[in-house]
Amino acid sequence: MKNFLNKLFKFEERKATLSSEILGGLVTFLAMIYILPTNAGILGDMGMDHSGLFVATAVVSAVVTLVMGLYGNFPIVLSAGMGVNAYLAYIVYGALGSWQASLLLMFFAGVLFAIISLSPLRKMMIDAIPNDIKYIISAGLGAFIAFVGFKGSGFIVSSPATFVTLGSFKDPMLLLSLLGIILVITFMFVKNKIVKQLAIPLAMLITVVVAIAVWNIFGLPATRGDGTPIAFHFDSIKATFSDPLKWGGQGFEKVAFKIFEGDTWTTVLSNPVSYAFIFSLVLVNLFDTTATILAVGRGAGIINEEGELIGGTKAVAADAFGAVICAPLGTSTVTSFAESGIAVEMGAKTGLAAVVAGVLFLLSAFIYPVFYIFTEPAVTSMALISVGGLIFAGNLKDVNWEDRIIGFTAFFTVLLILLTYSISDGLGIGLILYVIMMLMSRRAKEVKIPMYVVAGIFVIYFILKAFI
Repeated sequence: MKNFLNKLFKFEERKATLSSEILGGLVTFLAMIYILPTNAGILGDMGMDHSGLFVATAVVSAVVTLVMGLYGNFPIVLSAGMGVNAYLAYIVYGALGSWQASLLLMFFAGVLFAIISLSPLRKMMIDAIPNDIKYIISAGLGAFIAFVGFKGSGFIVSSPATFVTLGSFKDPMLLLSLLGIILVITFMFVKNKIVKQLAIPLAMLITVVVAIAVWNIFGLPATRGDGTPIAFHFDSIKATFSDPLKWGGQGFEKVAFKIFEGDTWTTVLSNPVSYAFIFSLVLVNLFDTTATILAVGRGAGIINEEGELIGGTKAVAADAFGAVICAPLGTSTVTSFAESGIAVEMGAKTGLAAVVAGVLFLLSAFIYPVFYIFTEPAVTSMALISVGGLIFAGNLKDVNWEDRIIGFTAFFTVLLILLTYSISDGLGIGLILYVIMMLMSRRAKEVKIPMYVVAGIFVIYFILKAFI
C-alpha cells in the first residue's frame, strides 16, 4: 500500500500521511455538502428538475474532483461555483428565457475558459489585469451572491417608492433565514477550528431541524400561495422519501444533454447580450480558480521559488476539464473551492484527499431525498449570504484604497453590480471608467494593452445592447 500511494500520490516527496489525507478529504466534503442542495435550489428557479440537478451537481463534482486528485495530485475539491450559479439563474436566464439556452451559453464560456487556460493566454490575461482590479471583480461577485441571498430569503423585497426595502419580520421564512445567518456568523467567530470550518453546514442543519419542528408543531401551511410544497412540512418530506423516482440517482436524464435540443443554439448565438455574458463568466472563473489554486497550493507547501504550483499545469487542466463538461451534464460550472484549505490545514498534501471527497460526492448522488429539505430558499439563502460576505470581505480588504482611482473603480463596480443586478454591466462600466481615469491622470503606461482590449470589448457590448 505504501509503495502504491507513494507512486500514485508522491507521499514521501510531499511528506504526507494516510490519516491526514483521508480525514482532510472527509472534512472538506462535509464543509462543502451544502453546495449540492443549494445549487439544485438556485438552478431550480429556472424550471429545472430539482432531483436531476442534485444528481448532476454531485456527479460532476465527483468526476472533476477525482480528475484533480488522480491527475493533478492536488488536495483541491471542486463543485458548483456559488455566484456563477446565481448569475446563470437570475441574470442569464432572465435574458434568454430558457434554461437550456442558459446552460448552452455557460458551455460556450467553459470551452473558451478551457482554451485560455491551456494556452499562454491565461497567464497573459492574469498578468495584464492589476491585482486591485482582480480583488474588485471578486468582491463584486461576493456582493452579488449576498444580494441574491438577501432577496431569496425575503430580507430584501421590492418597493414602488424606494425600489427595495426591508421585508416583514412576520414572515416565518425570513425569521428562519435570520436564525441561519446568526448561527453562521456565530460559528465563524468561535475559537474552535473544526466548528469554524463547518460553520455553514452546521448552521444549515440546525436551521432545518428548527424549521421542521416549528412547521409541524404549529401547523404552518404545507404549500405556498402558488401551490408549491414547502419542504419543511411532514407531508412534503413523506412524499419525497416515498417516491422511488427520487432515489438511486434518478432524474439525471431530465437535465443532462438538453442543451443540444431544439433551437437552443439559435437563441444564444442570435442574442448580442450572450457574448457579454460569456466574457464576464470567463473573467470571473479565471480569477476565482487561479486565486484558489494558488492559495491552496501555498498552504500545502507545493509552490516553487517563482511562486508557481509544482505541476500546476495539471491542476489547471483538471479545472478546465470541469468547465467544459458541466453544462452538457446539466449543471453550472464547477470551480475550485476555498474550502479545500480545510484539507490542507488538517495536513493533506496530495490528491488522495480530493479522491476521498470525490468518492463521497458520487455516493451522495443516490440519496437526494436526504438533502431535499435543504433546497428551501430560507436555507440556501444563508449559504449565499455568508459565502458572499466571505468573498466580499476577503477580497476588498486587499484593495489599495490609497489610490483614488482604484477606490473609485471599486465603488463604481460593486455598486453598479448590485444596482443593475448584473455582473456584466457593473463590471463593464467599472473597467471602462478605470481606463478613462487612468488616461485622464496621465497614467496610461500603467495600463497594459490587454486591459484596453477588455474595456473596448465592453464598450462594444454596451453599444450593441443599446441599439440591437
